[in-house]
Amino acid sequence: MTVDLLLKNATLPDGRTGMDIACNDGKITAIESGITAEAGTTIDAAGQLVSPPFVDPHFHMDATLSLGNPRLNVSGTLLEGIALWGELKPRQSIDDIVTRALRYCDLAVSMGIGAIRSHVDICDDALTGVTALLDVQKQVASYLDLQLVAFPQDGIFRDPTAQDNLIRALDMGVDVVGGIPHFERTMADGAASVTYLCELAAERGLPVDMHCDESDDPLSRHVETLAYETSRLGLQGRVAGSHLTSMHSMDNYYVSKLIPLMAEADLQVIPNPLINIMLQGRHDTYPKRRGQTRVPELKAAGLNIGFGSDCVMDPWYSLGTADMLDVASMGLHVAQMGSRADMTWCFEAVTENSAKIMGLDDYGLRPGCRADMVLLQADNPIEAIRLRATRLAVIRAGRVIAQTPPKIARLDLSGRPNALNPAKIIS
Repeated sequence: MTVDLLLKNATLPDGRTGMDIACNDGKITAIESGITAEAGTTIDAAGQLVSPPFVDPHFHMDATLSLGNPRLNVSGTLLEGIALWGELKPRQSIDDIVTRALRYCDLAVSMGIGAIRSHVDICDDALTGVTALLDVQKQVASYLDLQLVAFPQDGIFRDPTAQDNLIRALDMGVDVVGGIPHFERTMADGAASVTYLCELAAERGLPVDMHCDESDDPLSRHVETLAYETSRLGLQGRVAGSHLTSMHSMDNYYVSKLIPLMAEADLQVIPNPLINIMLQGRHDTYPKRRGQTRVPELKAAGLNIGFGSDCVMDPWYSLGTADMLDVASMGLHVAQMGSRADMTWCFEAVTENSAKIMGLDDYGLRPGCRADMVLLQADNPIEAIRLRATRLAVIRAGRVIAQTPPKIARLDLSGRPNALNPAKIIS
C-alpha cells in the first residue's frame, strides 16, 4: 500500500494511543495501530496528541488587527468599542481589510485553526467589509474554511438601510444570517428582528447566528424568542445564539424554563470567554459579574456549545493570539469546570462542538474525513490546554502547511523539568 501521508504512534483525543493515521488524496483512509505503507511523507508523532483542527465559530475578521485605528478604546467597554468601530468603518478600504484579514488567517492557521465563522458588518452602504471578506474567503479556501455571517451591527431595524444591505450581502454570497436584537431601540423591536431574520433565513435555506442578549440586563430575553422561532420555522440545529451573557444575570426560576426551550429547539450556543468576561459587568462595583453564560447548565441539558474567540486586537479587545487553547482555558476557569471530564469537554468545545455549529460534515479523525489535523506537543487534551501546547505540525488535506519547533522542556506532574522526545517529520 502507498499513501501520501502516514502519521505513526499518535495519541488521539479519545485516549487511544499508539495509533497510525494513513492519508491519501486529501482524505483519512485508515486509523489503526501497526499500519505498514510506503508514504510520500511520514511523521513520527512520538506518542503525542493528534487532534482535528481547532474551529473558531465566532470572530470579527473585518475589524481584526485594527487596534489603535483611529484611536484606542479607553474605557474598554462594549459600547465604546461599537462607537469606535463606527469611526473606523468609513476610514478603511477594501484593501485595508483584505490585508489585515489575510495576516490574521496566516496566524490562525499557524495556531492550528482550520475553520472560522466570521461576522461581517453590513451597516455600511458600500458593503466594504462584505466585498473584502468574500475576496479573502476565496483566497484562503485551499487552507482555511471561512464562513461569513451578514451582521447588522447597528440593528436591522435601527439602521435605516440595514435590511436592504443584508439582502444585498446575502445575494453576494454571504453564508449565514446574523442579528443583534438587544441593540434595537426597544425590546419589541428586538423580538420582531429575531422573527424577521429567522423567517428570511428559512426562506433562503440559510443558517442563523445571532448576537443575542449580549448585556448584563436580566430582562434581555431575546434568546427565548430565538428558540421559539427556531422551532416554529423548523430550523432546529441550524440556529446559533452567540454570547447569551444576560443568562448570567437572569432569575434562576426563569432559566429553569428557558433552558428546556433552548434544548427543544436544538439551539447552538457560542460563548466567547475572553471577550465576555472583559466586557461584561462594567456597571458593577463588587461583587462583580463576569458575564459568561451558564455553560455547565446548558451542557447538562444536552445543548451543543462551542467556544469562540470573537476578537483579536480590535476596538473591543486589545489582546489575543488566535490561540483556541487560550479560549478553552478561559472558558474552563470562568465556568469552574475543573473535573477531568469537564476539562476534556472544553477541548471539544474548540474542536468537534464548534465544527458541528459550522456544519463541517467532513471534519474529524475518522476514515473518510478530510485529512486535516494538528500535531500538538502534549500527551492529552487536558495537558494541551494547560500548556497551550505547541502546534508541531498543521496538516491540511494530507499536506503539512505549518510547523513550529518543539519547546525544549516542560514540567511533568511532579513539577520537575521533563526532556522531550519531539515528534518529527521523517521524510
